[in-house]
Amino acid sequence: MTTAIGIDIGGTGIKGARVDISSGELVSERVKYETPEHGHPGDVLDVVEQILSDLEGTPNDHTGICFPAIVTHGITRSAANVSADWIDLPAAAMFADSLQRDIHFVNDADAAGVAEAQFGAANGVSGLVIVITLGTGIGSAFLMDGTLVPNTELGHLELDGTDAERRASNAAREREGLDFDAWAIRLTRFLGHVEKIFSPDLFLIGGGVSKQHDEFFPLINIQTPLKPAGLLNNAGIVGAAYLAGNSLLD
Repeated sequence: MTTAIGIDIGGTGIKGARVDISSGELVSERVKYETPEHGHPGDVLDVVEQILSDLEGTPNDHTGICFPAIVTHGITRSAANVSADWIDLPAAAMFADSLQRDIHFVNDADAAGVAEAQFGAANGVSGLVIVITLGTGIGSAFLMDGTLVPNTELGHLELDGTDAERRASNAAREREGLDFDAWAIRLTRFLGHVEKIFSPDLFLIGGGVSKQHDEFFPLINIQTPLKPAGLLNNAGIVGAAYLAGNSLLD
């Protein structure tokens, strides 16, 4: 069994676990801490270090970190729901140097998409699958015949005069006290807009709220089939670990 550590940094929580990268199964407890206020890089790094300690990680462990930003060549090019200090930060190098290990950095929704393609509800699905993660913001991953097209960031599409995630994320639902009927109207607007542009074959919905998909899926009025992410809210952890294990083994 080959294992790697996956860590999922979000706007409200940071979670991690050890993963069997041949099966996608978590082989340790899932450790979670609140994201430090404002999400400054140094404060987030401290939490990641604590998670690695909790998981008894060593410098030899392949370690993947997924993060809510465009990530190219280990550099975080944007910052959503975290400090602007992340913009154009050489995050992979910074974390690798501080944690004294090789680090693979990837966009959080892209990590979830890879996990779904390898082990979840997108496995073996042909055509265009769009994975949408509903959390503090809205993340997205495009899978074309199982191959990732990275850094799509559909949550930042301008819709009705603002970023789509400001009205349709799960955080927006909680912040405004929306019931599922009211939230579904906003999700229909967002997903319907994406549907018109990209004509996907399938939407996969992830994030913690996907556990309640039975309560809001029937209220969303679009043509494209909807399915919950097979790995639910562990997809980011699994994808980050899988990508780290495979990239560092190459």
